[in-house]
Amino acid sequence: MAGLGGRFSTVVKAKVSKLLNRAEDPSETLEYGYQKQVEMLQDVKKGIAEVTTSKKRIQMQSQKMEAQVVKLDTQARQALAQNNEELARVALERKAGLQGELQSLDTQVTELERQQEQLTQNEQKLRQKIEAFRTKKEVIKAQYSAAEAQVRISEAATGVGEQMADLGLAIQRAEDKTEDMRARASAVEELEAAGTFDDLSRIGPGQDDIDRQLAELSTGSQVDSELKRMKAELGPGEGAAPAPQLEEGKGSPGSGEPAR
Repeated sequence: MAGLGGRFSTVVKAKVSKLLNRAEDPSETLEYGYQKQVEMLQDVKKGIAEVTTSKKRIQMQSQKMEAQVVKLDTQARQALAQNNEELARVALERKAGLQGELQSLDTQVTELERQQEQLTQNEQKLRQKIEAFRTKKEVIKAQYSAAEAQVRISEAATGVGEQMADLGLAIQRAEDKTEDMRARASAVEELEAAGTFDDLSRIGPGQDDIDRQLAELSTGSQVDSELKRMKAELGPGEGAAPAPQLEEGKGSPGSGEPAR
């Protein structure tokens, strides 16, 4: 069963792959790939903007701390000038704390600047790749369109395409039917010239060829019987005498004179 299942899976994958190959349009595939790369470029730009924003925010915070450090330094000096050493110490301690935070902020700014520079370089490289892909995409699309048009023209010219093949079959069927009609017309003419239709016209309704032959046989027997009867009425030897010729206008039916 495992082997059968593997074969079935292979067949299904092959069928699906074949369907996908038929449905796949290279132009659409290239456009989809191009759009995905453009989206990646937009994501990189968004990342650069976020890093830059974070860096600017830290720099602004650092500037405020620097101003506070300067202020604390001034306050410490003023406290010492007034012989208030304790207050000066507090001011210097706060100054030292801010300076430590400033060093941490400077480290963060440096890291963000490095990330910004890296992202900017990546953005430039990706932009160049996308531009090259776009140019290649347009070239491939143009080549594919030209090849597709050439195939359609060639199929139309040679009759290889599905539509042309259907038209070819329709023409062939029409030619076959025309030849059949011509053959039937020729056969009808031949039968008409041979008098077949005249013989058929003498066959009564519901009669076939056997009935016609039997009718002809019956008619022939009746004629023979009539001829034999007439010979008997004429007597021996008279049957061989030449038949009298009727003069024109005498003894003929409708003349009113008896035959002599």
